Amino acid sequence: MRWLLVVFCLSFAALSQASAADPLSGKVIEKVLVLKSARQLQLISDGKPLKTYRISLGRNPKGQKLIAGDRRTPEGFYWIDWRKTSDKYNLSLHLSYPNISDSARARREGVDPGNMIMIHGTPDSEDYPEQLFHTLDWTDGCVAMRNVDMREVWGLVKDGTMVEIRP
Repeated sequence: MRWLLVVFCLSFAALSQASAADPLSGKVIEKVLVLKSARQLQLISDGKPLKTYRISLGRNPKGQKLIAGDRRTPEGFYWIDWRKTSDKYNLSLHLSYPNISDSARARREGVDPGNMIMIHGTPDSEDYPEQLFHTLDWTDGCVAMRNVDMREVWGLVKDGTMVEIRP
């Protein structure tokens, strides 16, 4: 009986240490912060970054997205408004681009601002292995990350979470 108690106590201690070592354990992600120049996506809780991931951007990464097809990643404040699985890009979180100011600017200039900006994983096939994409800016304006990182973000970030994209 004593051995059973010892095993139980050791199991409980191990589980407690494992959850204490995980900085994401029990935290609510209040914001996703994308730092384009640093190629980083940060999960923010209580105003502090909990975890940082390496990302890839659009093929023309400098500057604000201006029109559809410019291959730029937008800058500003958006929301995760829906999500989907994808055969091509693993998992995808859709951003509410264009926001009100993006739409107003596009109307003033008489251009299409584009749409379908997402945070997503990378292709992974024999022809296009995931490693080819990890350090390149290759998207049409989306934010891409390794599939293992995308699965973690997918599980931690809820629909309705704010996304700030900075230059």
